[in-house]
Amino acid sequence: MKNNILFCITIISVFSFNIYSQKAKIAAADKKYDSYAYVDAIKTYERVAEKGYKSEELFKKLGNAYYFNAKLEDAAKWYGELFDMTTDLEPEYYYRYSSSLRSIGENDKANEMMAKFNQSSGNDSRAKLFEKNRNYLEEIKENSGRYEIEDAGVNSQYSDYGTAIYSDKIVFASARDTGSLVHRLHSWTNQPFTNLYVADLGEEMILGKPNKFDKNIKTKFNESTPAFTKDGNTMYFTRNNYLDGKKGKDGNEVTLVKIYKATLENESWTKLTELPFNSDNYSTAHPALSPDEKTLYFASDMPGAIGRSDLFKVQINEDGSFGIPENLGRTINTEGRESFPFVNDENEIYFTSDGHPGLGGFDVFVAKINTDGTFNKVQNVGADVNSPKDDFAYWIDTKSRKGFFSSNREGGQGYDDIYKFLEIRRLTCEQELYGEVTDIATKELLPDTKISLFDSRFTLMGTTNSDQKGMYSFPVECGETYYVRAQKPEYTAKEEKITIAKENGKTNLPIALEKEECKVAIGDDLGKCFGITMIYFDFDKSDIRMEAALDLEKILDVLNQYPNMKLDIRSHTDSRGSFKYNEALSDRRAKSTINWLIKNGVNKNRLQGKGYGEYQLVNKCSDGVECTEDEHQLNRRSEFLITDL
Repeated sequence: MKNNILFCITIISVFSFNIYSQKAKIAAADKKYDSYAYVDAIKTYERVAEKGYKSEELFKKLGNAYYFNAKLEDAAKWYGELFDMTTDLEPEYYYRYSSSLRSIGENDKANEMMAKFNQSSGNDSRAKLFEKNRNYLEEIKENSGRYEIEDAGVNSQYSDYGTAIYSDKIVFASARDTGSLVHRLHSWTNQPFTNLYVADLGEEMILGKPNKFDKNIKTKFNESTPAFTKDGNTMYFTRNNYLDGKKGKDGNEVTLVKIYKATLENESWTKLTELPFNSDNYSTAHPALSPDEKTLYFASDMPGAIGRSDLFKVQINEDGSFGIPENLGRTINTEGRESFPFVNDENEIYFTSDGHPGLGGFDVFVAKINTDGTFNKVQNVGADVNSPKDDFAYWIDTKSRKGFFSSNREGGQGYDDIYKFLEIRRLTCEQELYGEVTDIATKELLPDTKISLFDSRFTLMGTTNSDQKGMYSFPVECGETYYVRAQKPEYTAKEEKITIAKENGKTNLPIALEKEECKVAIGDDLGKCFGITMIYFDFDKSDIRMEAALDLEKILDVLNQYPNMKLDIRSHTDSRGSFKYNEALSDRRAKSTINWLIKNGVNKNRLQGKGYGEYQLVNKCSDGVECTEDEHQLNRRSEFLITDL
């Protein structure tokens, strides 16, 4: 296709609470056992940070906590501290910091952060697509060899293209005989204007002799790309801006194209009207109906288009009126040209594009339409249908896997030709992302949790709520990376990153949420509220390191909030080394921890503790038993057991 008659405008693990409740094994019952302390970890982190403690992980947790709760001003503060420490961060932090900065009016800095976020792919979506799909030729190769293709049998020396099925017939556009003694040539193509032709559709897609479609549709200008309702009584089609003998022009005196509607009455097409969203100042073309016939898809360069032509959709109301056209968005549309949509009964949209990575000219692409109207990954259908020339107007019957497409490839009979095909191998790699949402402490299922799915650039792909069994699921693209965000009242929002397998199947991503407030009672380990499993010391030392002081500041903050709280501080080692050495070292470390808290204002009567060496192992890893480093790590732990509230 050249210029053209075809209308080629055509969380966050924020706190790792790991709350668990241990039954206090105390002989005498005490009413205090029924009292609890509620620890607000976010506020504790803030107070620790305000004292001057700096940690990349600390600032990430604070920034994320506020970002996921839409408190962007606070998020900007803590992300700022994070970026002051380091810029060697995951890309998502540039994105989140940019959003947070924009909320407080720091647009220049927000733009700087967003530019860095976009640095790897550029700002033009076509550059992003290329960067994201550097191996696209290999992908096209994998998608090839799936079709048997042959001439459709209705082609002429002129342009023949665009097919629609209607009452066991095929209807297409052709520039062959216009019925005039002199063929009027289109100035863009030096071809005659196109009219609609019809041919019988026999078994095995064998086509009969073409005939003119209907004299009421035919004009001296272009008609093309019809779409029919299933009852055969309504047709939408493309025509130059010409109705009732009147030709419309835009401000540059150019006659563009519009979508028209016609009704079948007494075996003749009548009541020709243009659709209400048409305009003399932009083009609309190539209509396609959704399987339920409630949505009309089309191509246009109307205001709101991203590129030279985009795909849009519009709702068809029960009374026959139309809604407001919606752009299909950047998953489908690029700064280039997208056109010739076709939607099948498997919720797939096929379309033509020169903006997505292809073999040259226009290629045919396909994407799955999700239930919420979003789209999965766009895929090139392969080198059988696609060529270095223009390939477009794809149509397939999902039952027989037979169909038609148009192309101006080498070896054809005319300017554009119609080809028929048999798809012998399906393209789709289908994956389902699913998981169970639970309370991290109680393992209780959490129904009605809001789950949001984002792509690798944080574009929202869809939302759902976990069901009564705490389960959620999304259809996703093979090989892609996603972010899954879970949000529920009284719980800290959490975001997980997941890369989907490249083969058909399911990918499981369970999500465990933490209560916003850590509920602790006598007998519980206060350290679990903050993910403190170990107070770290230098090798063979008992001096408090900076990392240890940061964790102890969190314990100190809670003790200051609850002046009646008392702790039993215990230090443990793994089994490597002698009993005597491990016991002595762990005891020195327990006492160093206690002394640090006393030095920072805690009454010594509120603290007790000792080292237990390797006497209280939590697993099999005793002397002589072979264990992994991770298994040994479970035994090297610090505990802050609450003995009184």
